[in-house]
Amino acid sequence: MKNQKPGDTLAQNSADKHTRMLLGVYLIALFWILIFKLGVRFSYMDHRTVNLIPYQDYFLYGHIDRIEVIMNILIFVPAGLYAGLLLRKLNFLSIFLLLFAMSLCLEILQFVFRIGAFDATDLVNNTLGGLLGYAVIYLSRQITGSKLKIQKVINLLAIMATVIMVILLILLKLNKLPIRYQ
Repeated sequence: MKNQKPGDTLAQNSADKHTRMLLGVYLIALFWILIFKLGVRFSYMDHRTVNLIPYQDYFLYGHIDRIEVIMNILIFVPAGLYAGLLLRKLNFLSIFLLLFAMSLCLEILQFVFRIGAFDATDLVNNTLGGLLGYAVIYLSRQITGSKLKIQKVINLLAIMATVIMVILLILLKLNKLPIRYQ
């Protein structure tokens, strides 16, 4: 990092440490949601399916589950945020490939372990969500010119979002929310 004072380097290292911890919590939650399905066995898990055509339902039936699309995008926004914050030396193509590979691995795991379908629509939406998160970091840095300030703000927001997410997941698991996932 150019023209940094020793205090700036310490502050950046501290921010990076916090970001890595938040990334760890995010990855655990992501795996619990996508791979372990919140600890619930769903009836569709016995059927392995593969959809290699993105948005196939839209093309075949003229509709798509918008909520699923939005959820798949949103669940990967943090991956892009963390990639943008921690992998500062990587270019856009590398970030894109990383986010795509991450989504591809999760889709393959869901298929192999019979916990979901391999769906190209999910692959596209997950990657899009990650790129959206990355774009937030990239544009914020371009506008403000401060990598450290952006990282501190994102870390603070991520802490609040992580606490809310963990509380909601626990309440969902304990059936204390008005929605049911079973």
